[in-house]
Order: sequence, then structure tokens, then C-alpha cells
Amino acid sequence: MADRLNGTRILILETREEAQFSKLLAEQGADVVQCPMFTIHDAPDPAPVEAWIRRAIDKPFDDLVLLTGEGLRRIMKLAVARGLDQPLVTALAKSRKFTRGPKPGKALREVGLEAQQTTEKPTTEGVIEMLGKLELKGRRLGLQLYPDKDHGALTGALAAQGADVDSVLPYVYDSKAADANIITAIDDMAEGRIDSIALTNLGQVRRLIEAAKAHGSEAKLRAGLERTLIASVGPAVSGELAAHGLRTDVSPADEAYFMRPLISAMAAALAERKPRTTAR
Repeated sequence: MADRLNGTRILILETREEAQFSKLLAEQGADVVQCPMFTIHDAPDPAPVEAWIRRAIDKPFDDLVLLTGEGLRRIMKLAVARGLDQPLVTALAKSRKFTRGPKPGKALREVGLEAQQTTEKPTTEGVIEMLGKLELKGRRLGLQLYPDKDHGALTGALAAQGADVDSVLPYVYDSKAADANIITAIDDMAEGRIDSIALTNLGQVRRLIEAAKAHGSEAKLRAGLERTLIASVGPAVSGELAAHGLRTDVSPADEAYFMRPLISAMAAALAERKPRTTAR
């Protein structure tokens, strides 16, 4: 139903797919406040990524584990630049493919491939649980990682199962340039100019906290969040919020961890709240 969010100001923290999210919110009548959090760049040294691609082609992995859709897209971008995209897709077609949540599965479909299995929960713990049920001893396993995360628990679990893990980190975050945007967003929440903040990945929570601490605004951030509806797309985000002593007000129903169900949950919750914003 259109116009469910008329008269509301929704803060979104821009990362990979927030252009689509912003469009969906605007279609519902929301005044979307966009806050760029960081820029994603290709790995500064492409040599290790290219070497991983060539290993995958020369001797296809038995298993492939993708943690993010962005990771596969960055790998394919380099493969195209090196003229290796078709050989890589052919090689990956021979592997069993496992994904952390639906986004890597979408990236696979973009190159004509399908995941054999997806985690029930889009978290590292969900990946460990999913792979823990498999026999991996002696199997070559390609593992795509993402930045700003200690992946020791995952790689340790795979090694304990006897897998021969070959990991790749195909992109990096550049976050410092965006600190000014984050501080402005914190001020907006603290001054009551935001009705809801919508969080779609746990890195956004970390960035909010880190930027607030770096600029002496943590108390203001927490005060702002107290008066703002906090919407989380799923358990990974909610877990990160809880780790910092923050609550989750709404999340999608029926474990539908996607943007449209999140918007529906926000609309229902905001409809029950009295307007909390003071200045426009």
C-alpha cells in the first residue's frame, strides 16, 4: 500500500544496496535522509585476488563459501578485467556453493549460477552451523571474506573439520571520509528530526558507534536513539545492537529478512507512535 510512510523522516545509512532501499521508502511517502557511511573500494593490491581466481580456474574448488554478494561482484569485476570471467564461471559451476543469506545467492544468479545451500540465519554463526553438518575433510574450499571482521572463528571451524581453506578478501572499506555525515545524522536524531533509523547490516551499527566515540558524540548518539524508532533487518543487526547495549524496536515478521518486509514493519510501528519529530 502506497503512502504508508507519509510525514515520516527515515534515516538510512548508505552502503551497497541503499539506493534501492531509498527508492522503496520514497515510494511509500517517506522523506528519506541518506547518510553515506563509507566507500567500498577494490582490494588495493589486486594480485592476491587474481591469484585466487587463477587457482579456482586451474583446479576448481570442491566447495565455495560466499559471505557477501559484494565480494563475488568484486571478484567477477577483476576477472572480467583480466579476461578470466568465463573460465571462472565455468570453474565455479563445478563447486558446491554455500551462501551467508540471500544476497550472495543473488550475485551468483547474476552470473548464471545457483547456491546449493543458504544459511537459515545470515550470520557467521549460521555459516559455521550449516557447514558443520557437512563432511569437509580433505576438500578444497574457496572462502570469500569481507572487511572489518575477525573471521578466525569461521576459518578455525573449517580447519577443524579438515578443510583445505583458500580465502580471498576482494574489497576494502574507506570510512573516515564519511565521519562528518555520521555526526550530522547523530545531531538530527538527538534533536528529534528523525522518526526512524533503518539498519540493514551490522557494519552500520559499528560505524555509528566508532564515529560517535571518535568525535565525542557517543552520549548524543545514545540520546538520539532513545527517541528514534530503531528498525533492524534481521538477527545479525539486532545482535550487534544488543552487543552495544542498544535495543531493536522493529524487525521483519516471519524471519523475512529483506527490505520490503522491513518497510512494512516500520510502517506498522510508526503508525502506532505519536509524531516524535520536533523540527523539520
